[in-house]
Amino acid sequence: MAMSSEPKPSPNMHMAPTGQTVDDYLEALNPQERAVLEKLRAAIRSAAPEAEERISYRIPLYTHHGHLVGFAAFKSHCSLFVTNSDVPKRFAKELEPYRVNNTAIQFTVDNPLPNALVKRIVKARIAENEGRAAASR
Repeated sequence: MAMSSEPKPSPNMHMAPTGQTVDDYLEALNPQERAVLEKLRAAIRSAAPEAEERISYRIPLYTHHGHLVGFAAFKSHCSLFVTNSDVPKRFAKELEPYRVNNTAIQFTVDNPLPNALVKRIVKARIAENEGRAAASR
């Protein structure tokens, strides 16, 4: 059974002050991190146009019938949080070049996640959430 988990704040994580927007979060990053995470954001929004974008746990988080994905910048890497530990297993082959820790997929500005992979992961999360929502009706 898949366990959902939330990103845990770290002292090395760039976090938005309470009440800030995703734009504010991105603006606070260095230019390299910002460029990579803006592309990640665009891929997420393309794959999940109906998702709500907000700051939660002081990082950008996307929801659609529950949490989909979130992202954050750290001192030495960035992470895509997939909030379901089965997702990294399903995409294990494609994620081999990256460090995966439960629901966090770590990448660097020099080796970002491919947009096509991000879109497939987000669409998989949407399908999971919509299936769970339909089953609970």
